[in-house]
Amino acid sequence: MYNAIKVNLPLSSYEIAIARVAGATNAPSGLDKLGDYMNNLQLGKKVLLVSNSTVFEHYGERALSSLNAAGFDVCHCILPDGEKYKNLDSIQKIYDTALQNRVERSSTMVALGGGVIGDMTGFAAATWLRGIKFVQVPTSLLAMVDASVGGKTGVNHPQGKNLIGAFHQPQLVLIDPEVLKTLPERELRAGIAEVIKYGVIWDADLFAEMEKCENLDQMKYLMAPFSGGEKSLIDYILMRSCQAKADVVGKDEKEAGLRAILNYGHTVAHAVESLTGYSVVNHGEAVAIGMVAAGEIAAKLGMWKAEEVQRQNALIEKAGLPTKLPAGLDIEEIIQSLQLDKKVKAGKVRFILPTRIGEVIITDEVPSEVIREVLQEMS
Repeated sequence: MYNAIKVNLPLSSYEIAIARVAGATNAPSGLDKLGDYMNNLQLGKKVLLVSNSTVFEHYGERALSSLNAAGFDVCHCILPDGEKYKNLDSIQKIYDTALQNRVERSSTMVALGGGVIGDMTGFAAATWLRGIKFVQVPTSLLAMVDASVGGKTGVNHPQGKNLIGAFHQPQLVLIDPEVLKTLPERELRAGIAEVIKYGVIWDADLFAEMEKCENLDQMKYLMAPFSGGEKSLIDYILMRSCQAKADVVGKDEKEAGLRAILNYGHTVAHAVESLTGYSVVNHGEAVAIGMVAAGEIAAKLGMWKAEEVQRQNALIEKAGLPTKLPAGLDIEEIIQSLQLDKKVKAGKVRFILPTRIGEVIITDEVPSEVIREVLQEMS
């Protein structure tokens, strides 16, 4: 059984298909239906599947089998696993594979992996032959609820995260929560950070439901029945998070205004990731740190109540996520790095700051001394 969410856009609407958690261990997986779903889109028969070595070992053959059974002519490109490989060298490998296998304008790229693979595959698809179609098959919780939806693609520059990229919407996002059973717990927690983000910026009910959960840092808690019903908590989280992302993207596809709220916590997060060489904290951990910073800034500016700051930080801690900066980071370097953020406008750093659970504002009126004070308290 699937739940479907429509991302409504003027020129490139598409569906997020979310498979329900299967009750039986031998039940067909959503991943096994990939070929059928793609056939329904009336795509060309040539497919280039892009994955990383870790994900491909678990799910590559099943994805290839599904595509082959549906009549597609499939080749694949396997990249190293990790954020540090999210660069133009990896994009060149995708291009080389595309060239060797004569990937044409009618062809489709399929991203099988987490946010790094999704971003790179989307960027390669956006730029190969000036743009071909692609499909997202996210295998991490972070990619399912955030990175796979919305059409942001790209790679990192040594001095900043995602500075090179393009908006390029997928034809389909196919989400199978069963693949999360092999996701390392640290990566699961990274995804929960993005779910907490949606609760703070858009969906107070989602935030409140997560507060009721006994724990958020292990899959067994997320697979448990939700509110006494047949659905699991992960089913609920996926539906609410993807609906929030679809709602925001549908109102502002290319981040002219509202969509910037999806960067809640990301301003400080990107600086932390960049300054630590993308090797100390993962993206979700950095976002958790950034949300704590944004919440504390909002409180110091009198925009957010202390009890809501505590609610957010308690939920972050319940998910086993960090609330302090990594050891050894220089505060002044962080402040300088903020100037390289994509959201800087006319030299001013824009922050997304909460005013209540479920609502945020975008502002560039945050004094440097307030940022410095909060970062010092988090050191």
